[in-house]
Amino acid sequence: MTMSIKLVAGNSNIPLAESIGAYLNVPLARCVVRRFADMEVFVEIQENVRGEDVFVIQSTSFPANDHLMELLIIIDALRRSSARRITAVLPYFGYARQDRKPGPRTPISAKLVANLITHAGADRVLTLDLHAGQIQGFFDIPTDNLFAAPTMVADIKDRLDTSNVMVVSPDVGGVVRARALAKRIDAPLAIVDKRRERPGESEVMNIIGEVEGRCCILVDDIVDSGGTLCNAAEALLAQGAKEVRAFITHGVLSGGAVARIASSKLKELVITDSIQPTEAVKVAHNIRVIPIAALMGEAIGRTATESSVSSLFD
Repeated sequence: MTMSIKLVAGNSNIPLAESIGAYLNVPLARCVVRRFADMEVFVEIQENVRGEDVFVIQSTSFPANDHLMELLIIIDALRRSSARRITAVLPYFGYARQDRKPGPRTPISAKLVANLITHAGADRVLTLDLHAGQIQGFFDIPTDNLFAAPTMVADIKDRLDTSNVMVVSPDVGGVVRARALAKRIDAPLAIVDKRRERPGESEVMNIIGEVEGRCCILVDDIVDSGGTLCNAAEALLAQGAKEVRAFITHGVLSGGAVARIASSKLKELVITDSIQPTEAVKVAHNIRVIPIAALMGEAIGRTATESSVSSLFD
């Protein structure tokens, strides 16, 4: 793919940025992103970007605030260096779960972060599996929301007998995402209905759908503590499911999540490398990471050449 673009990477996921560069045959631009003694972020772009089409690759994953600040400062450095167009490439958009007011006097942080990225000087945004589709509307600049589903579907078809697969949404809110994947592999859909009768009581999980004898695949955008997934796996197995796997785009996996999943009844958790996998994730016996560099790279290439990005998912 011949194009004149620059790829700049923050520190959040350098292996992914390098893989995207390899896919596009474009080396990462020379750039220093470091900390002063008081942890202030300092950025220096060490090559000419005047008039260039620049893509900044940075997931706002843990530590979220550090990585967000790096992204904003890199964008500002590029804008002041006269880059022609700056695209913020966010394989994982942190703060996405704060997309509405769950109670009085609470923030809508996803909108605030969208404003920060826009005001820093980004001209467009490229991201993957947003927690809620309407977050695209929080940005007043063009925003492409890619889907990991085709990558996951290829993996499922490669490894499993799809004739006995049942796709499961771990909650009512994720039905649209699960249905889209189920449609691609021509599989039926089940839903886990969680409810808490009274505060402080454990959740009761009702399974909507006939899962007996099926290979169940839980589908979601984010796995954080892993509690919901592990509980859903138990509930599905109790209803006679043959085995339970999970295909989740973003492996946040905070706290003791990896240990919880490793000791759970989940046959396998499959995540993408939108967030750089930790050492614990790499050695866990039932967690597998699938790469998304080709998907992100293809979308960057199409953006650069003004080609259709949506046709990636036809």
